[in-house]
Amino acid sequence: MNIDEFEAIVSEVVDQLNQTIRISGKFTSSKQFEDEVRNVLASMGLTINYEPHPQVFPDISLGEFGIEVKFTTNDTWRSIANSIFEGMRDLSVEHIYLIFGKMGGEAEVRWGKYDDCVIHVRTSHVPRFEVEMTAKESLFEQMGTTYESFSKASDEQKMTYVRAYARKRLKPGERLWWLEEKEE
Repeated sequence: MNIDEFEAIVSEVVDQLNQTIRISGKFTSSKQFEDEVRNVLASMGLTINYEPHPQVFPDISLGEFGIEVKFTTNDTWRSIANSIFEGMRDLSVEHIYLIFGKMGGEAEVRWGKYDDCVIHVRTSHVPRFEVEMTAKESLFEQMGTTYESFSKASDEQKMTYVRAYARKRLKPGERLWWLEEKEE
């Protein structure tokens, strides 16, 4: 399967999920939504793992292609995503797509290339990507790299990118506790 063929499959999955919403109503939980994504893929003749490790990235692996599934009951196309370190990444997956179910407001499902949808890094106990389906510029464009290069970088290299990105966003006098051990 090539990229165009896989994107046609993802597009068909999204069309079917949107039709389900029109006929049966909104999905009510992330598990229900992710299970339905798997069911639609399986109905297309693809072999689907219904019990992956709960922390695996992306959620659905299909050879060199993968799908990360996001869901919200809010009226937003934005969500917190996986750790930037991708410790549980399926290394056989080379091309990752995002299928996002927004059930708040007018319910809709959309898809996009994962690297185009990553817009920001949030930090609490671990830096995590933030995705948005309506992104105008990806995080990786802002960092001057590609998702492919970033994902293959060491943890130290990833943090170098994240620190430089965070520094550019600081206002005068602001400091982030996780950015540096010493004040500059």
